[in-house]
Amino acid sequence: MNDGSDPLAATLFAEVFMTDQLARNLIGKALPKGMEISHFSVLNHLAHIGEERTPAQLAATFHVTRGAMTNTLSKLVWAGHIHIRPDWDDARRKFVAISPAGRQARDAALASFMPGIADIVRAIGPDRVRAALPVLRELRTRLEES
Repeated sequence: MNDGSDPLAATLFAEVFMTDQLARNLIGKALPKGMEISHFSVLNHLAHIGEERTPAQLAATFHVTRGAMTNTLSKLVWAGHIHIRPDWDDARRKFVAISPAGRQARDAALASFMPGIADIVRAIGPDRVRAALPVLRELRTRLEES
């Protein structure tokens, strides 16, 4: 009888879920007061790409609803971490950019938790981590497609 269970798949996802939870706890504890992981994620993305994005583009990137992204962006505006400007060609659209204060907050957050993550990578071994990345990327890609 095939009940759909696959021990390898179950073990993989159990490890991914637990790793995600532990990583979020590590990062959450290191973030500046009032900053949530969702806020850091948006700041990190904007800093990394170096370009403005619309709220809809950000919602799609993070696989959240537009309402959820609007909530996150409102909190980031209030904190002074992003700027939102109208699209000069289409008044219905807006563009989001990281502010200098947002870049500083993102950099401070990274500086607080990256040493711990780097220690973990060193303990596992950089070659082993590098070898795991293609599998994790393919897993992410397939989940994005489904």
